[in-house]
Amino acid sequence: MPGLLAGKQVLITGVLTESSIAFHAAKVAQQQGARVVLTGYGRLSLVRRIANRLPDPPPVIELDVTDQTMLDDLAPRLREHVDRLDGVLHSIAYAPPSCLGEGFLDAPWPDVATAVEVSAYSLTSLAVACRPLMPAGGSIVGVDFDAGVSWPGYNWMGVAKAALESTTRYLARELGPGGIRVNLVAAGPLRTVAARSIGGPDDLETAWRDRAPLGWDTTDPEPVGRTLCALLSDWLPATTGAILHADGGFHSTGR
Repeated sequence: MPGLLAGKQVLITGVLTESSIAFHAAKVAQQQGARVVLTGYGRLSLVRRIANRLPDPPPVIELDVTDQTMLDDLAPRLREHVDRLDGVLHSIAYAPPSCLGEGFLDAPWPDVATAVEVSAYSLTSLAVACRPLMPAGGSIVGVDFDAGVSWPGYNWMGVAKAALESTTRYLARELGPGGIRVNLVAAGPLRTVAARSIGGPDDLETAWRDRAPLGWDTTDPEPVGRTLCALLSDWLPATTGAILHADGGFHSTGR
């Protein structure tokens, strides 16, 4: 029986450690038959070392989503490894320390602007850069954390995620005529490198453990990786501009 992503060629961003959501998405994608290419930023040697722990070590190319030169050159560099893209995973987010933890009112605009550019606007930057390799359509999927409410310590990253959610809807409108679907997966809290930079994670873990109808394991990103790969596949051909929750059902419970 062929895998869910058999024959697909997928670009995955955001792999940093084995606990990364993107790492588990890449692992599941390969297990389901996809050819994967990774991007890394800054610590490429680390990304390559982590990439070697995947079932089939993929190529890694450098990408800074705030560098227009790198974005302009992305498609030619990808063509060295794939002849097209069927799917793109956006798993990129960053906020300066002033934007997280305490002091929502004190974060300066330059730091907020960085958080919004890297965590939200970069979805558009990545989509535009990859579009030339998606002439027959495909799927772009981003990693989200429910921005419908405020979360302790999430602060301006929460604002950036709200911008990401809105960006997804507008991209879905713009890219839909070309057959490109754009969706998000809102994950529950996981013990990733990114999560450790946010204040109050213990409170979130306790809330999810107590109220998620299906339960929630903060140490296991694979269920989120599987959900991402489902959206990267052809099995949801009429779904775009949507937020699919992979959070044990927590979003459906009263707060």
